[in-house]
Amino acid sequence: MAIDAKTVKQLRDKTGAGMMDCKNALTESNGDLDGAVDHLRKSGAAKAEKKGERETKEGLVYSYIHAGGRLGVMIEVNCETDFVAKTDGFIELAHNLAMQIAATNPISLDKDSVSTDVVAKEKEIYTDQAKSSGKPDNIIEKMVEGRLSKFYQENCLMEQAYIKDSDKKVVDLMTETIATLGENITISQFTRFAVGESNPQN
Repeated sequence: MAIDAKTVKQLRDKTGAGMMDCKNALTESNGDLDGAVDHLRKSGAAKAEKKGERETKEGLVYSYIHAGGRLGVMIEVNCETDFVAKTDGFIELAHNLAMQIAATNPISLDKDSVSTDVVAKEKEIYTDQAKSSGKPDNIIEKMVEGRLSKFYQENCLMEQAYIKDSDKKVVDLMTETIATLGENITISQFTRFAVGESNPQN
């Protein structure tokens, strides 16, 4: 079917994907805009990893205020170009990430960002708990690794289950968006503020 330029532009504005990619996606989806977005996401997922080394010097600082002004999040999300930073898809990602942080209060971006002191303390606690069970050392080691893995899943933003779809992690959301928008995307920093609470993250 013939795809008109207006629809191609609409998809490009929504996703930030290339003109030909948008046209091909619309052709594959018979002109259906939502179907074209899904097609772009699926076809681009394999390319996302290749974009991971590109510099991300553009982007935005996004703020999200919840609970009648008693809870707020600020997050800096970066991409490669100012054009993509202004797309609906990029802004939606920043919003969803801010909502995630508001809901889950992560202490760090990823496993590598957790301080060694925190990891050491958690390991000590889990080891003591495991030893009290009377299990052999090799089992204790596996128990500690399992509990530490769960700690990361609960407290590291990228490892957390995505609040809008528990079947995927936040890192999967990032990968899908990178594939759809066609640029590398990174999170530089975030802060969560809540009335009466201290902030564990930078």
